[in-house]
Amino acid sequence: MDLTRADGSPLRVLVVDDEVNIAELITMALRYEGFDVQAAHTGTKAVAAAKEMAPDAVVLDIMLPDIDGLEVLRRMRTTDPHLPVVFLTARDAVEDRIAGLTAGGDDYVTKPFSLEELVARLRGLLRRAGAQAAAESTVLTVGDLTLDEDSHEVHRGGDEITLTATEFELLRFLMRNPRRVLSKAQILDRVWNYDFGGQANVVELYVSYLRKKIDAGRQPMIHTMRGAGYVLKPPP
Repeated sequence: MDLTRADGSPLRVLVVDDEVNIAELITMALRYEGFDVQAAHTGTKAVAAAKEMAPDAVVLDIMLPDIDGLEVLRRMRTTDPHLPVVFLTARDAVEDRIAGLTAGGDDYVTKPFSLEELVARLRGLLRRAGAQAAAESTVLTVGDLTLDEDSHEVHRGGDEITLTATEFELLRFLMRNPRRVLSKAQILDRVWNYDFGGQANVVELYVSYLRKKIDAGRQPMIHTMRGAGYVLKPPP
């Protein structure tokens, strides 16, 4: 399975377990497999981390010190209804398994487990999720901004916006990573396909073009994070 997103960046996995040593073991194993991994040790921090990193999948312990894994998943699914999840639990009772899967967990691994088994389960989940996504619409939506990857049509608030090919690719990269700060080097690499080397002015130029078309006369969605890069997010 290709462990990358559509833009070529690694698939992101959020690992949630209050046992720090277990979370670290899983994190190291998944990074070795090529995933971009973050860890959280409480339910509250997990929900916040999910909003920030927009994971492609979550490895989630049911028993957490503040809010349980089922509630954590419910909150995450308000943002991403199809987020793939593997539950971790020390209990193997039938009712727990049913409760987890009914709540939307896609798979269930009982402690103690092998890291190889967990990685295999996660790969299977992502493979199924990727097949489902490919069969669905290729329309990206952030706030009132939509981009159709097939027809190349872009609308904001119902108004059609005409973009050049490069402007379209830049907007697509921003919209595939909403609320995520993207550096000029990342944008150059993904949109122009060459490494950073004194060409940052090209990014600045095309961001200004996009702003004139996307944000003109409206609440801005494209923001400059001084010294860090750019981020696209819906208006508050």
